[in-house]
Amino acid sequence: MKCFQCDGEMEKRNVTYTVDRKGYHLFLQEIPAYVCTRCGERLFDEQEVAAMQKMLSTLEKDIDYLRKSAA
Repeated sequence: MKCFQCDGEMEKRNVTYTVDRKGYHLFLQEIPAYVCTRCGERLFDEQEVAAMQKMLSTLEKDIDYLRKSAA
């Protein structure tokens, strides 16, 4: 597979994914992704993206609940 950014070669690796959102920091390790050997661009398969989005959605709902119950 070729990189969309630089046309380098993509290889499958496990990577760390981090996100800062709405007052929290999420740090996920060992997430499968294609990584460009030239520029480092990362590309996740659909199932990994869906799992991360589901996790973020659940986390945001739980955080909203905690904030409302603390008020």
